[in-house]
Amino acid sequence: MTPLLIETDPAHGGRWTSLQAAGREWLWHRDEPRRPGAIPGDAFADAGGLEECVPTVRGTPDHGDAWTRPWQRADGTESVDCPDFRLSRRIRSDGGRAVADYRLTAEPGYRFLWAAHALLALSEQAHIGISDGTPTRFYPDSGARWTPCSWPSQPGRTEGLDRLGPDDGTAVGAIVDTPQVYVRDGAATLHMALEAEGQPVSVALWRNLGGFPEQEPYRSVGVEPMLGRVFDLAAARDGDAACVPRSGEVRWRLTLAAQASEPWTQPAQTEPETETASEDTDRKGTHTWIC
Repeated sequence: MTPLLIETDPAHGGRWTSLQAAGREWLWHRDEPRRPGAIPGDAFADAGGLEECVPTVRGTPDHGDAWTRPWQRADGTESVDCPDFRLSRRIRSDGGRAVADYRLTAEPGYRFLWAAHALLALSEQAHIGISDGTPTRFYPDSGARWTPCSWPSQPGRTEGLDRLGPDDGTAVGAIVDTPQVYVRDGAATLHMALEAEGQPVSVALWRNLGGFPEQEPYRSVGVEPMLGRVFDLAAARDGDAACVPRSGEVRWRLTLAAQASEPWTQPAQTEPETETASEDTDRKGTHTWIC
């Protein structure tokens, strides 16, 4: 395992602005002048990085309610207050892996989606690793309509969703019924795994090879561990969204690891808060976590 260097920007939606590991930067970025001044209710301003999308990804509010709000930081925990919930996260080190522990508090019965909306800087040769045959919901466009399939099949096309290749003018999505995924690009591999007891966990894929938006399309690839099984909370049926139990809180954990070639195993479930990542703060108010 190689150390991970993570930078977050609490003042601007808690966005992860850097994820460095295995000798490279994993997060893709794009100049988007609307992003620094975004306020609740704005259309999504895609600057790349990893956005915390909650309580929905598509639909209203666009990409959720947390990415447009300033987060607060206290005692190593970053948190944001939204009208219906409070979300907090703490990033720490765990044996060479980076662990982000999340906690959402709301009224019992509150339903929500959450996605670690990670847009990755990947080459045309990158491979997305998920077990063949895993149940998948394929989204042919940016809407709410989906078709069932099995990973890595892409209905109507011979190319699999696990390979990227050159721009072809398409933009599709998928939600795969798995708690873990790896992305291999050249000699480096990034692993992500999600744990959330009693809640639906998935991995979402946004595979935009120059097909979105309709005006001035660009290339972007998202590999996104998520709570839920749909992109739009309004389209969620029973079991498609996370739900706050009687305790009034939902906890989950995102684990990340990077390597060059060694095999990787799923981390055992452990109690949160063991070793906290070392931290630093730069002049612009971003926070660096060295895991």
